Amino acid sequence: MGSHARPNRIHRTGARLATVAFFGAVLPITAGGLAQAATPSATQTVDENGLPSGETTTPADRSQGAPDTRDQAVPDVKADHAFLLDARDGSQEREMWAGAKADESVSMASTTKIMTAMVVLKHPEWLDRQIAVKQEYRDYVQETGASTADLQTGDTLTVRQLLHAMLIPSGADAARALADNFGSGDTEDARIADFVNQMNAEAQALGLTGTHFDSYDGISHGDNRSTARDLAKLGQRAMLQPVFADVVQNKQYETEAPAANGRTRYYTWVNTNELLSSYDGALGIKTGSGPEAGYALVFAAERDNRTLVGAILKADKDRFADATKMLDWGFAR
Repeated sequence: MGSHARPNRIHRTGARLATVAFFGAVLPITAGGLAQAATPSATQTVDENGLPSGETTTPADRSQGAPDTRDQAVPDVKADHAFLLDARDGSQEREMWAGAKADESVSMASTTKIMTAMVVLKHPEWLDRQIAVKQEYRDYVQETGASTADLQTGDTLTVRQLLHAMLIPSGADAARALADNFGSGDTEDARIADFVNQMNAEAQALGLTGTHFDSYDGISHGDNRSTARDLAKLGQRAMLQPVFADVVQNKQYETEAPAANGRTRYYTWVNTNELLSSYDGALGIKTGSGPEAGYALVFAAERDNRTLVGAILKADKDRFADATKMLDWGFAR
């Protein structure tokens, strides 16, 4: 870890405000990761009704009930900047569906923080390292109007706690703290610049050719962009990290930290990802929003021993409904 890291911009994710108090409870961190998905079976045989072997309903039967997504060539969604993949065994992915603009590079808002976490997690030996909250981190949030974990100046949090603060309420203050401590350089600006360089190097190593970072939090300086295809792949890789997977599955997280006055501070952070409460099997991953980016979402869910990962960019407030339709369509195939 460098002496510090440089600050970057954070997106307005529409994050729910973090709650800070001098009382609360701590939730345990569990081990987890991207669940293995069953490899799709080979060709199926059909019976005299044209149905896959073992199926007992006919198209006429199905037409009397809810729509059968197996009859849809593509998911019925509004989003054009969208992509869905089957994570298979976790080490490879199979494309399931790509929207018309799945490969167009556009602003990605706070989904940027997925890569911020990936760079930090290249140093798991530092997860319990303590970092003091600087006033500059709070000032940055105030100046930019960014989403916040409401970290209090002088409090000391571990890297693990800061990952929760960044990924659950989408705290730009936490993202800045991580960048300032995981970049190298003699000044904060130099440390942040180095950290963003690390993000771009990781994107290149992962083959994310439509992705470029100029920010650690999603508040762009003019060239912070990605594609739905790239972000789905990044989300899949991030979910292979047990710490990351454990963090993003939390609907709410409570923790405590030593405060500057010698007492104990209690933090409560609520996840901005509504799928965790509305979709059976949802695993995460990250929301984003902003004036230029619109609404963004990288998501994952597991059902019947299959894990699907998707991404939506440049969407409207229906991003969660679109993600639900994409997942339902994918799991029906």
